[in-house]
Amino acid sequence: MLLADIGNTRTHIYNGKSVIHLLHKEVLESYKDKELFYICVSLDMSEKIKDLTNWTNISNTIHIKGEYDTMGIDRKALCLSHKDGIFVDAGSAITVDVVKENEYQGGFILLGINAWLNAYKGISSALGVEINHNCSLAKLPKTTKDSISYGIIASIKAVIETNSFGLPIYFTGGDGEWLSSYFKNSIYDEFLVFKGIQKALKENKC
Repeated sequence: MLLADIGNTRTHIYNGKSVIHLLHKEVLESYKDKELFYICVSLDMSEKIKDLTNWTNISNTIHIKGEYDTMGIDRKALCLSHKDGIFVDAGSAITVDVVKENEYQGGFILLGINAWLNAYKGISSALGVEINHNCSLAKLPKTTKDSISYGIIASIKAVIETNSFGLPIYFTGGDGEWLSSYFKNSIYDEFLVFKGIQKALKENKC
């Protein structure tokens, strides 16, 4: 069974063993004739795939106790993956959601790393730098690149840890693996969304 998590910029395909990350154009070219089950947060892609009869939208099977009306379907799936935890999806935006005893407690949305960097660049071209993935938080930096990296990473770390409640912190998403290295006892798992989808499909006997 092929599962697809269609995001705002990329589609993530799970074949039961690994996840393939593709641009929307690439996934339409490579998978339009294959049978798969999907969730989608992209309005543009929803229009493009609505007539693909071999693609099945399973969004109406994804629910978690405590969810709110406009909660993204990918966040619901992510929160279904484990009974308890803080779930961080570090992609175009960074979503942070809290689940206790299989019930959604609430969450918040931060700018993604690229959005942070673009905001700095918008202030001044002198601030147009790349993130330092190995920036130390143990001491104050003395370069522009590290100063910006420190500000971004420390801000994200602080607000997540403030709301962690002693729960395990699960990371996924394109920036999830390296960002997780700044948190003690964190767990990176690129399959989280698909684990949630599989749980929902099993419970609905799909």
